[in-house]
Amino acid sequence: MLKLKTTIAAVSLICFFSVPLTYSQKIGEKNNPIWKALSENNERDISELLRNMPNIEVGKGITFMPKNESYKMTMRFRMQNMVGLSFNEHFSLNKTEAQVKRLRLRFDGYIYSPKLTYTIQLGFTSYDAKVLPNGNMNIVRDAMVYYVPSSTWNIGFGQTKIKANRARVNSSSALQFVDRSIVNSEFNLDRDFGFFGEYNTKLFSNFNFGAKASITMGEGRNWNTSQKSGFAYTGRLELFPLGRFKGYGEVIEGDYEREEKIKIFLAGTYSYNNRALRLQGQNGAMMPDNQHRNISAYFFDFILKYRGFAFYTDVMGRVCNAPTFKDSDAFVYSGKGVNLQTSYIFPSNWEIALRNSTLLPDHKIQDLAGYKFNNQSTFGVTKYLIGHSLKIQADASYNYRKNPIINGYNRWELRFQIELGL
Repeated sequence: MLKLKTTIAAVSLICFFSVPLTYSQKIGEKNNPIWKALSENNERDISELLRNMPNIEVGKGITFMPKNESYKMTMRFRMQNMVGLSFNEHFSLNKTEAQVKRLRLRFDGYIYSPKLTYTIQLGFTSYDAKVLPNGNMNIVRDAMVYYVPSSTWNIGFGQTKIKANRARVNSSSALQFVDRSIVNSEFNLDRDFGFFGEYNTKLFSNFNFGAKASITMGEGRNWNTSQKSGFAYTGRLELFPLGRFKGYGEVIEGDYEREEKIKIFLAGTYSYNNRALRLQGQNGAMMPDNQHRNISAYFFDFILKYRGFAFYTDVMGRVCNAPTFKDSDAFVYSGKGVNLQTSYIFPSNWEIALRNSTLLPDHKIQDLAGYKFNNQSTFGVTKYLIGHSLKIQADASYNYRKNPIINGYNRWELRFQIELGL
């Protein structure tokens, strides 16, 4: 009995002290100094107890796996606490925001076989869980089952992000700024429910190629039922001419990994939403009088990274032959947008970043949009404490609209945010 109590006490100490030592040292690793100190006489007992204990690693969640390895589950959480100030052209305060912008819980793993994987993500803040135009709740963000026979290809069924543009596929936890650009906010396809497939291979030397496609409902996440709409069809091609980025750098902003050789990413996407019911396809309000429109969207992405330097270009747009509605101010935002973004991360893990975003509505909707073009320039500073898992961010933006119908829009925006995730 005394031996058992001693063993349990030793395990408790290991659990308590091993995470603060360094996030790369996992509980139970024999190079952990506390393990060495406590396990000289109890190694066999401790090993038996640790075998069924969770593996905890900062930034990689808490992982559970039984002895028979019949399933695996990794649990993660993350939160973003943000405060923002908006000012008019005379630098008078227009609006103050202070909120938990994102609070999410995620589960990943496999059941029965490592080839049958799953992803679940829930969002709990008002920003994440806004009620949809059809009245449905919006807590579920991802709920996917994948069949992964090899690293070359996989197919999935459920609800997740449409693989359309780099900025949206990027997790909001892996951004250089407090949030994504105004261009992405207008044109991104967000999440949807349907079938998804991916194929990745190396064509020759370091030249890598990827193809992604989906057939989805077209009305976005948690919509559930559509009577008059068609489906959304999306296809994307990705090229890595000089090899893949370290640590999936194509979907993580900034060059935190500090690529030793120049890496380049090129991608293009086309999406067709047949008989869409919402003004932004998978997003936005309902079209007036239960009308529908056929909406096309296109996306082009370019990334370059080298030794802490990163450069991005995003071009995206939406096409609709009849973007306006009779006797209504509602409209489909047809037009295009361009992002230019660059950054450098210093050896101290301080990063500075610049982004310029421009929205260009088509001529026929400019009066409804309220401007000829809308431009936002943003300067951001980030301090990475544990990569993107724990960081402090601040940014400042200046907004300018040409020929605005209303002059009282926000000209200056200042934001501060802390990102914490396990």
